[in-house]
Amino acid sequence: MSEAAGSGHERPGLAFAGIFAVTFLGLLAVGAVLPVLPRYVHGPLNAGNIAVGVVVGSYAITGLLLRPVAGRFADHRGRKPTVVVGSSLVALAGFLYLIPAGVPGLIAARLVLGAGEGAVFTAGSAWIVDLAPVDRRGRVIGLYGLAVWSGLSVGPLLGELLQHAGGYTEVWILAGALPLLGAAVATRVPDPFVPSPRIEEEHHPLIAREAVRPGTALALGSIGYGTIAAFVVLLLEARGVDHGALVFGAFATMVVLTRLAGGDLPDRIGPARVAVAAACVEAAGLAAIAAAHSLPVALAGALAMGAAFSLLYPSLSLIVVNEISDRRRGAALGTFTAFFDAGVGLGAPLAGLAAALTSYEGAFLLASAIALTSAATTALAIAPRLRPLPSPR
Repeated sequence: MSEAAGSGHERPGLAFAGIFAVTFLGLLAVGAVLPVLPRYVHGPLNAGNIAVGVVVGSYAITGLLLRPVAGRFADHRGRKPTVVVGSSLVALAGFLYLIPAGVPGLIAARLVLGAGEGAVFTAGSAWIVDLAPVDRRGRVIGLYGLAVWSGLSVGPLLGELLQHAGGYTEVWILAGALPLLGAAVATRVPDPFVPSPRIEEEHHPLIAREAVRPGTALALGSIGYGTIAAFVVLLLEARGVDHGALVFGAFATMVVLTRLAGGDLPDRIGPARVAVAAACVEAAGLAAIAAAHSLPVALAGALAMGAAFSLLYPSLSLIVVNEISDRRRGAALGTFTAFFDAGVGLGAPLAGLAAALTSYEGAFLLASAIALTSAATTALAIAPRLRPLPSPR
């Protein structure tokens, strides 16, 4: 069982900072590659929009399949070993970009990335919840997510600067070196979780059913993220608007700012209410990007989407955490976060297909409509949480 609540672990703040740093380094590497990969696929590899979507989104396949496995491993063997292995795989993915194997080589590297990033975030999420007070779990989950979005806000700018100053090779080396440093940091982070021997005797399904409904809502809401990650740069360049990476950076930065300013909203207002409102605002932001013919409009849409997307994950995650025991927390969060990969994995290729059949604008309008479906699905699936309990007769 987790000993975080009762052991009085001496330095939970230090542990949280270490977990944050490990995750930040990994996602900084992921973010640095995001604006570079579409150009690399279009340019040196001379491939089309569908190839861009497949390369960007393919990492989600292994994330989808292996996050539940990583969560169970974290429950059985501990959070720290899972994070160290995951960071090492993210580093390997970065170095695999150096191999000149065309689009298939990039897909292989992204598949390794999905396995590694999924392990880091799944085990890291369980790790920080082990340390968190029960009444502040939503806030802590949101703050931990800043490691992801800080990396994704700084990473694209860093990757674009490095690519212009040096070239693709320099970006790939950076993508391998940063998570390798993260793996070294993880070995020094204190871990209060002690797996219970009883876990070995229990036979729970790999997929935690408590996470399926919130996870479905997350998957639908994540399609918009897959779309903006793969095509916002190309959409704006096609319209003669530069600084597409800045727009994605604005989206990720707004995620960070919203977590800092309003990260306690799921704890105070209720996670279900916040999730429904966030999905609606995300739809509006995606529609604004679709209509953007200038940088200010694109930035406004990205900021709206970033604010909404910032609250969607911690709200739905809090629903899962509140319904599961600490001994199955890793497995439940593994199931839940796998739905994020499903949304991104479907979103980028789906947006690529929509762009090929219609236009980049059509891809963003489709993502906007799906976000509205996410809001409706959330309201219907967890409607009892949106209504007060009836008064006793």
